[in-house]
Amino acid sequence: MSHTDFLVRKDALATTELRTVEDAALPDGQVRVRIERFALTANNITYAAFGEAMNYWGFYPAPDGWGRIPVWGFGSVVQSSHSGVAVGERLYGYWPMASSVVLTPTRLSEASLSDGATHRQALHSVYNQYLRCASDPFYRVASEDLQALLRPLFITSWLIDDFFADNAFFGANTLLLSSASSKTASGTAFMLAQRSGLEVVGLTSAANKAFCESLGCYSRVLSYDELGALPAESSCAYIDFAGNAALRMQVHQRFSAMRYSCSVGGAHVAQLGGARELPGPKATLFFAPAQIKKRSAEWGPAELGQRLLASWQAFTQRVQNPAAPWLLVQQHQGPQSLQSIYAQVLAGGGDPRHGHMVSL
Repeated sequence: MSHTDFLVRKDALATTELRTVEDAALPDGQVRVRIERFALTANNITYAAFGEAMNYWGFYPAPDGWGRIPVWGFGSVVQSSHSGVAVGERLYGYWPMASSVVLTPTRLSEASLSDGATHRQALHSVYNQYLRCASDPFYRVASEDLQALLRPLFITSWLIDDFFADNAFFGANTLLLSSASSKTASGTAFMLAQRSGLEVVGLTSAANKAFCESLGCYSRVLSYDELGALPAESSCAYIDFAGNAALRMQVHQRFSAMRYSCSVGGAHVAQLGGARELPGPKATLFFAPAQIKKRSAEWGPAELGQRLLASWQAFTQRVQNPAAPWLLVQQHQGPQSLQSIYAQVLAGGGDPRHGHMVSL
């Protein structure tokens, strides 16, 4: 048997290659999972853009110079040499762009299992965990499409909102969100809109301005060339989903009363750059697992899960509002389709209302 791998050059993300890899015999204690469906979003481009800095390349190592971009989606166990995992079991989690993968299940519970592969031991446990769909309450709330496309992004959005609230919004009353049409930014805006006393401003391209306005969660939406419409003395915080170095500098130079600068993503791959010599506060990378760890310790895992689930239910209801849906799902089948849609997402093209589900 064999499987298909989708590889990208780490130093040239537009360069891709499909490889057919022969499957090795399955050792005791391992399982082979057929990766059936996964989401492809700007979030995955962020994983690649920050692959070295955040060690996203480390989850699924590839040959020298190449990387395997992680994605979120669903798989089914097709071969098992582990007594605790049955053939046919369905799992949700963090996969490579491939048609199958081998896991070494450990820390099994009714709700989840973790990959105990040696190379993953130093990596963050949140990304090593696979949820067992039969016991997952989130799985019963939304479709697989919505879960794969939005769940990891919304959890990040929820944690950003919680982090800012936990820090009294650093004294800011205006929050600026770049790449406002991205799914993580709009989820963050959805949460922030429920807070009182805040102005949530979406920054986006002129082409995506109407879409962002249609979401109804931004106090107002400005195109990037309309930044001057905001008073320079605004007491603001910048939440950067774009990673655009020139835009970041422009924002920092304009707002002398900026209270905090939060770096989340790298949706604008071609404009990524360093954050040295910025006026005002240092651009600080947001790392979602750190906030999860903090809240899990303070509230307990059960309470954290309940709060997340309640917000997820409200969010998916809004996303699926038949009168004004936020998301239209497109299905892509086969390796060549993956190469095509990957190139489109990497370039930042396409309709922001579309969500892409892929199967190899």
